[in-house]
Amino acid sequence: MSVLVFVEHDNASLKDATLAAVTAAGQLGEVHALVAGSGCGAVADAAAKIAGVTKVHVADDAAYANQLAENVAPLIAGMADHHDAFVFPATSHGKNIAPRVAALLDVMQISDILSVESADTFTRPIYAGNAIATVQSTDAKKVITVRGTAFAKAEATGGSAAIEAISGTGDAGISSFVGSEIAKQERPELTSAKIIVSGGRALKDADTFAATILPLADKLGAG
Repeated sequence: MSVLVFVEHDNASLKDATLAAVTAAGQLGEVHALVAGSGCGAVADAAAKIAGVTKVHVADDAAYANQLAENVAPLIAGMADHHDAFVFPATSHGKNIAPRVAALLDVMQISDILSVESADTFTRPIYAGNAIATVQSTDAKKVITVRGTAFAKAEATGGSAAIEAISGTGDAGISSFVGSEIAKQERPELTSAKIIVSGGRALKDADTFAATILPLADKLGAG
């Protein structure tokens, strides 16, 4: 079974959520990675070093600079002949692209998995995490999103995967990137944090939250 992992990145560095997705994919079969971006050679090199990855497909094109789902999804769906499953981190990017891939392949999506029970059976949370469902898919192709905190991160070094350049479908022409405002912080992202600190209504306002919760999160190295 060949499994394609969508590599999340910013065209310069690889995101931690990808490493957990690689671990999950490795429980299904041979792991290939897809790096779609623009000027993303450094990311492809980093992906090739991930333990467990055997091949890295690189689509380096201006159309993929911001990983718009409308452009990336057809690229991934076009690789279905050579892959049995497609694995995405359950991040904003992954959850944006995966449903489109599933629709293009006319299969159901298996969302936010917590474990791999077998090649076609998985567990996932339901009812806001109050229950865990075991789901089985009979689809020939699997489209899966992975909860990053449920799987150990694959080692970022030690691998020596082959890197292969591929051509994609380019710009679909139905969406455009306008801009983004990304907050820079020292704390880990929520999708990959091992420790999370939260506060609610008792804190009354943003100022109290900032004075109480943020220092605690910093002290614990938490998201």
